[in-house]
Amino acid sequence: MKFNCENLDVYNLSRKLIVRVYKVTNEFPSSEKFGLTSQIHRSVISVCLNIAEGSAKGSKKDFAHFIKIALGSLIEMDISLKIAIDLNFAKQNDYDDLDGLIKDLYFKLIGLHKSLR
Repeated sequence: MKFNCENLDVYNLSRKLIVRVYKVTNEFPSSEKFGLTSQIHRSVISVCLNIAEGSAKGSKKDFAHFIKIALGSLIEMDISLKIAIDLNFAKQNDYDDLDGLIKDLYFKLIGLHKSLR
């Protein structure tokens, strides 16, 4: 079965981001498994899940609300990765490799949110 969200660029970009973020966090210390690693995982997955859930809502207003939540989760994940760099859990080039995808997803979510309002 294929759901409508699977046709959205933001949904597909968010899934790509999940895979890439998980690869970066695999290198974090095991002592962070229930700390920053878990927080980053929850926030990056939240982006995708809020896009999916919002797309299934009956109104543009509801969908727009979930897109705003997805944006918040994306920013949370981005800041968490920057903190991981500060703590030497990740390298700056790991973040730099993700930055283009994060920016692309961010601006597409902004555009989708505007189109729904």
